[in-house]
This record gives sequence, C-alpha cells and structure tokens, in this order.
Amino acid sequence: MTQSPTASLRQAVQAIAPEFVRIRHQIHAHPELAFEERRTSDLVAEQLVAWGYAVHRGLGTTGLVGTLRKGNGTRAIGIRADMDALPIQEQTGLAYASTIVGKMHACGHDGHTAILLCAAKYLAESVDFNGTLNLIFQPAEENEGGALRMLEDGLFERFPCDEVYALHNSPGMPVGQIGVIAGPAMASFDRATVTLRGRGAHGAMPHHGIDPMQCAASIVLGLQSIVSREIDALKSAVITVGSIHAGSTYNVVPESATIKIGVRTLDPKVRTLVETRIREFVTAQAQSYQLRSEVVYERKYPVLVNHAAQTKYAREAAIRLVGADNVVERPPVMGSEDFAYMLEQRPGAYIRLGNGLGEDGGCMVHNPLYDFNDKALPVGAAFWAHLAQSYLV
Repeated sequence: MTQSPTASLRQAVQAIAPEFVRIRHQIHAHPELAFEERRTSDLVAEQLVAWGYAVHRGLGTTGLVGTLRKGNGTRAIGIRADMDALPIQEQTGLAYASTIVGKMHACGHDGHTAILLCAAKYLAESVDFNGTLNLIFQPAEENEGGALRMLEDGLFERFPCDEVYALHNSPGMPVGQIGVIAGPAMASFDRATVTLRGRGAHGAMPHHGIDPMQCAASIVLGLQSIVSREIDALKSAVITVGSIHAGSTYNVVPESATIKIGVRTLDPKVRTLVETRIREFVTAQAQSYQLRSEVVYERKYPVLVNHAAQTKYAREAAIRLVGADNVVERPPVMGSEDFAYMLEQRPGAYIRLGNGLGEDGGCMVHNPLYDFNDKALPVGAAFWAHLAQSYLV
C-alpha cells in the first residue's frame, strides 16, 4: 500500500531529528537572556547558510531572518521561533544542563529554535515549494518585547509575509497532540507601579507621621474587587500584586511605599477598564489616607488573537499530519506572548505543541526542573514543514 505524503514526511523528519536534538542540547547548555542571544544566533545563522538560506542579522539586536525562495510563486509565509532563556538557576541535573549560573532554558525556547531549524533543513533539501519562506528567529520574548523590536527594525517591510505562525510547547498535553484555537488565545500583559508618599515618624508616635503602609494594605486587598465586582463574570482578568516595598526596620513609619502590579486580560475593553479603575482606585485610597500618589501604568504585550482563517488552515494541516484525534481545541490562557505584536500586523496563528504528561515532560515552564521534551521535536518540525509546504504550492 502506498504511504501517505504526511507519513513519508514524518519519517523523513524523524530520521534527521537526532541531529537537532543535539543542537537543542547545545543551546540548552549555553542559555542567553533577552538581547544576549549572540551564541545562539551564530549557531542558527551557520546552519541556515549551510542549507542555502539568505541570512539577515541584527533585527531586534540579536534576531535574524533566514529567507529561502524557490520557484516563481508570489506567496510568502513567516514562521517564528524564540531564542531567549530565563534568569533561573537550573536544578534538573541533566548532562546538558545550563553551564551558566542563574540562567536556564526554562520555557523551551531551545526546543522551539531546534524545531524550526529541523524544519528548515528538510524544506531546503527535500521540498520543491513555490514561493518564499521566511524563518524568523526572535530574541527577547520573555518580558522584553523582542518581537516589537524586530517589527520596529522593519521585519515585515524587509521580509514581506502574507501570513505568520508560531508555536509553543505545552506541558500537560501529550506528545503528538497539537492545540489550536481561533480568537483570543493569550492575555495582554500590563504593569502598574504605584508610589504612595506620606511622612515618616517614630513607630511609637505614628500620629506625627502619615503612614503609607495602611493604605498599601488597603489597596492590595481592594484591587481584587475590580475583578470580582466590576468585570463581567464571563470575561477574564487577573490582577496580581507582585511586590510591596516600604521601610527597612521595625520602629519607623516609612515615608513611602511602592507597589508593583501585573494585569492580564483577554479583551481590549476589559484591558482599558482595568487600567482606568486601578488609577481611580489608587488615587481615591491615597486621598482617604492623606497621602500623595503616583501610578505609572505600562501597556506591554497586547492580547494574542489568532485569525480565524489561518487557525482553520493550521488545524487542517495538523489533522492531516497527526490525525483528528490528536488535534484539540486549546482554551485561552492568561499567560502572555509578544508574538501578539506580529499578529496585529499580519494574519496568522499561534499553535500549542504537546510536551508530555507527568514525568515525561509535564513539568510546567518557568520552573527550575523544567526541560523541553525531545520527543516533541520531530512532531513540531514535521508540522512546520507540512504547513509551509502546503502553503507554498
């Protein structure tokens, strides 16, 4: 019986996958934080050049784009992988564990980079597509907005993409599963820094001062009423107080207090409402305690919204590759992702890739015991290869 094209593709990718597992381990052992990804960028560029890609470096500081054109087709697709690590001390004990103190690939970006490299080799050497393939290797996804920096450096003007795609590994999903969802898929991320200014005093005579601590406590508790009583229960919002800093000893009323707040939403209107109410709430609370206040509110990553047509296309490609039983509707999560900036400028979709269950890759990301599951690498690479090949016909 004749083997299906997708089965042949998976076999071919599986055959070259060990090479990219080794590359993944190299990247894992030498993690680099946001805008430091020089070693990783060098490695990626070296591989792409060897396979015939035109490599363009320096976008977003340490980002790069590998471009491969075949035939005379006018269609162009972009596929993004992130490269940066996190400031976490690894505790896995792996043979290829981080060699850099206080830095590790705790989110699987080493795996994402190796997946795209594996697909890049297969597409260059084994596929006669018709159009332009733009492989986007992005720095600084973690908090620093490397995607936005690449866009500001002219990413889509210099490398036009009709559609753009990215993926992320998902612990808790079995290896071999692919998750998709149209519409909002990941939350916006904003942060507020609140400063309360009062008057210091001796702790035994607080009536001589104006204490910011009581107000800070009131704000921390009261902020949650914005979510519980002002946001539609069918909408999503998270307000997290991550830091309170005030004073340094036991018997002094401090002059000021600083509160750091993280905000995540899945709806632009809810996002605006939460910002407005945090400002109003802090101001009113401060006035009630006779304090001066300042709120510095920073809008960071927008809501990541998957476009309907491109999500449908990705779902259909995934079904052809792994079967309908292994393609799941992945509900939105309140984590954030700066690929959202790219989806604001081009249609596309963000895909979830199963990383395993329990001890087989189920440790959550941003954890010192996390490791990307190498069994997922050929699945992701085959998906990218099939998606690009199907698009560039």
